[in-house]
Amino acid sequence: MTNSSGQTKATVKQVAKMGVFTLIIMNIVAVVSLRGLPAEAEYGVSSAFYYIFAAVVFLVPVSLVAAELAAMFPYQQGGMFRWIGEAFGDKAGFLGIWLQWIESTIWYPTVLTFGAVSLAFIGMDHVFDAHLAANKYYTIIVVLAIYWLATFISLKGMSWVGKVSKIGGLVGTIIPVGLIVVCAVIYLAGGGQSQMDWHGDFLPDFSNFDNIVLAVSIFLFYAGMEMSGVHVREIKNPTVNYPKAVIIGALATVAIFVLGTYALGVIIPAKDINLVQSLLVGFDNYFSVLHVKWLSPVIAIALTFGVLAGVLTWVSGPSKGIFAVGQAGYLPKFFQKTNKNGVQKNILYVQGGIVTVLAFLMVLMPSVQSFYQILSQLTCILYLIAYLLMFAAAIRLRYSMKDSPRPYRLGKKGNGVMWLIAGVGFVGSLAAFIFSFFPPSQVNMGSNAVWFTVLVSGTLIFVVLPFVILKFKKPSWDTHATDFVPFHWDNSTGAAALRQKAAEEFAAENAGSADN
Repeated sequence: MTNSSGQTKATVKQVAKMGVFTLIIMNIVAVVSLRGLPAEAEYGVSSAFYYIFAAVVFLVPVSLVAAELAAMFPYQQGGMFRWIGEAFGDKAGFLGIWLQWIESTIWYPTVLTFGAVSLAFIGMDHVFDAHLAANKYYTIIVVLAIYWLATFISLKGMSWVGKVSKIGGLVGTIIPVGLIVVCAVIYLAGGGQSQMDWHGDFLPDFSNFDNIVLAVSIFLFYAGMEMSGVHVREIKNPTVNYPKAVIIGALATVAIFVLGTYALGVIIPAKDINLVQSLLVGFDNYFSVLHVKWLSPVIAIALTFGVLAGVLTWVSGPSKGIFAVGQAGYLPKFFQKTNKNGVQKNILYVQGGIVTVLAFLMVLMPSVQSFYQILSQLTCILYLIAYLLMFAAAIRLRYSMKDSPRPYRLGKKGNGVMWLIAGVGFVGSLAAFIFSFFPPSQVNMGSNAVWFTVLVSGTLIFVVLPFVILKFKKPSWDTHATDFVPFHWDNSTGAAALRQKAAEEFAAENAGSADN
């Protein structure tokens, strides 16, 4: 806690600005990346089954469980660290927030690769554009340029992040997916021949193991709905607005993916789909048929802006979560440094260094597409471990904190609904975790040995590293300059008083602040 009640109140009042609409857009931007549409468009009509199945066993459980946990701890910082730590202790909590941060750091080059491809298609010579998009060195330059731009915007503070994310989400994600769906409708209504076999089976061919392996990556498409939990103290009336934003965002996410994938499959044959370039090619094909070729560079710029908005949401999210945890004494003082805007500058710089190294590793892979796929899988594996911890924590807290207020609760009575929803999410995450280690045959990875080496060694290193950090934890890391609320099981001197004080201040600041 801060040294005076007034300081804490001033801080909360200053940052509690986000309304439900802004949070919905931030959730959609954090989760939805149109870069994933080509991967599922290969499956034609059955792609909708994958989206709906993954939504039922993963997205919906994540959204509902995160909504209960965030509403349960509306004035405590830390996101996953708080939720997992309350259930299993601070070491497990630190592992959860660490994995959320490091997976997002590894994820940046993959989504930024899509941004680089989008930018390559602003020209009118699309043969040249396609060659440029496949060039590793061009991709590295653009990846780093967009990433560092997002970092510098993040250093301006949450007001900038919220504005850019909201505008970028609309311009670079929601409007483009709406446009490609409209184009598909006009194309088909005008007698255009669909490249998708509408008479195909809705249920996929489960006998083809390779299809299952590639399709399991859809779980990563849905990851991130809980990430906004680190901003819970910056949301108006969070016990009402956070669950509302999460659930609406989840429904919108499924609709965007299904309709966008079908629209892409209509214009590009499955055999010609490229995981990195096909979305831009799809737009270009529609614009050619509809005689609006001039829109190609416009949509390319819009998609690039959408990538910037998505990256910006993630740059400011997990890094803020691990920063709050670090201030509570879990990271060296170097990682607790902030700029004049109160932004975690050193964490962002270190994160940027890791992204830069990963971008340069691209030259070692057979192609941009293979680099994209292997980093996507490693990201998925690490994030799924955090989700396994989160689902288990939600169930355990029903027993260890059974009398705690739950403004948003799964099931009116008993724990059966929580066991069902969190249990389905846990089993789905575990299955996806296992399948993520198998290489997809659709992408040339160069060598299976490289694939397994990167995934297994990367997973082990990043899971062990947080425990190494905690091994060297020093009392001096805790500067007592944070308002981090102690865990409910912390019986140290003054912990109960600090928890009560934080709750009272939060209630006073949010009294009557319902978002209409």
